Amino acid sequence: MELRHLLYFKTVAEELHFRKAASRLFISQPPLSRQIRELEEELGVQLFERNNKRVKLTDAGLYFKKEVDAILGRLTDSQNMVKQIHHNLSGQFNIGYISSTYHTQLITVLKEMRQEFPFLKIRLFEVPTVKQVQALNSNKLDVGIMRTPVNTETLKLTSLFHDPFVVVMPQETGGFTTTEALSEYLQQQPFIFFNGDYAPDYHRKLVEICQRLGFQPDISHEANNVHSILRLVESGIGVSILPKSLQWQYPYLKLRYYNLDDIPVSTEVVLASRHSNEAIRWFTKRYADCVLLP
Repeated sequence: MELRHLLYFKTVAEELHFRKAASRLFISQPPLSRQIRELEEELGVQLFERNNKRVKLTDAGLYFKKEVDAILGRLTDSQNMVKQIHHNLSGQFNIGYISSTYHTQLITVLKEMRQEFPFLKIRLFEVPTVKQVQALNSNKLDVGIMRTPVNTETLKLTSLFHDPFVVVMPQETGGFTTTEALSEYLQQQPFIFFNGDYAPDYHRKLVEICQRLGFQPDISHEANNVHSILRLVESGIGVSILPKSLQWQYPYLKLRYYNLDDIPVSTEVVLASRHSNEAIRWFTKRYADCVLLP
């Protein structure tokens, strides 16, 4: 039994018409009929009932069709996997990200990527923007999810979205009707920010917002993870200024957010890569499509 016998049988079983099946296979009808007879003789069973009006699968033919479909389907999967290995779509795929990016969307994309590239071993690294740039340039990362500014001339950047800032306070904090009232309140509060050495550009931008509000922040606590900052704010230790998208990322935390509509300062989230291959192109497009603000 050869592979062509299975392909010929599958086509006839789908068409239930020898002439139409022969046309699909780009052969004449007599050779096709002969191949089917040879297959039946080898198996020792009748696969089709034939008369002048119709062609019908026997019970044995119905069972054999299911098996042939599975065999040919597995063969197609094997061909695709061999091509992936040939094109170096195996090994390790390293993704850098910062804590203030969309974890839910990233998990969704990673699940799909595992199905799309089954031979890739995907590893995640929570790394600040500056170190991500260094790791990408030294080929320690394949892609990086970060916030601007990104000081580089060697990386390709894909813009994902612009994210304004909001003030984050404990849930029991009262509302503010004016920016002046908010500023007066914040001047009296301890602030929780990202560590200046860990994310220097981000830290400077947050201080700039406070200066635009008319005061210098009293930074009493620093952290390197956005979830830690939010939990500290929730516990009443202080307040913070963070990207607005985080309020949808951690809806279970008891926090109050105040929009800074009068201060046009925002941060841009980008995806960076130095090289390009099929896996990097797939991840870039799929993640960009997936990251949609609520």
